[in-house]
Amino acid sequence: MGKPGPRADAPPGEAAGDGAGALGEALTATDSRARRIGCAYAEDAEWAVEEVVRRYGDVPVCLVGRGVGGRAALRAAGHPAVVSVVALGPVLDGADGADGTDDAEPVRHLRGRHVLLVHGTNDARSDPELSFRFAERAKKVNARVCRFEVHTDGHGLRGYAAEVAALTRDFVLGTLCARDLCRPLTDALAAPPPLGLRMPLASGFGKSLR
Repeated sequence: MGKPGPRADAPPGEAAGDGAGALGEALTATDSRARRIGCAYAEDAEWAVEEVVRRYGDVPVCLVGRGVGGRAALRAAGHPAVVSVVALGPVLDGADGADGTDDAEPVRHLRGRHVLLVHGTNDARSDPELSFRFAERAKKVNARVCRFEVHTDGHGLRGYAAEVAALTRDFVLGTLCARDLCRPLTDALAAPPPLGLRMPLASGFGKSLR
């Protein structure tokens, strides 16, 4: 089975699995093209998990994605090999089910997984409230969901890149290697909504972890 080639709807010069975060920056959360591409990336993510299983056998997998890639990671997390998923500033569908519609972003497949969402409060391209409402629905079917807010940061989470990287690294190693998670993550996972879904990511986070 070969790796999928570039998507026909991807920007020129960009392969389907490359630059998902950069692509997410070029699109708004309400852009229908972004939603189509997000679904296409989810197919690529599922293929990647299958490849991991084919090559390495029964090993745990953590999916990490940013922007449109964050949505793809969340959608592909239902694979049996996936134990955890990280979505950084995910570009989610505006139809979140709050109005009773049936076209909400799915959450039931996240049962049994550890889920971390991180979103900048000043994200003008991907509405942070959509990821909060998504996390609310996911938390109802899976207690192991948490979400952090990066105050004053935008879509790329560049202002607190070191802190976001430290949080992601701790989460990935903890969920894949059965390590103890850092205190902010354990507190966020244990806290009831909305506290555990609006946890602030402190400036300088990660320096004390090493």
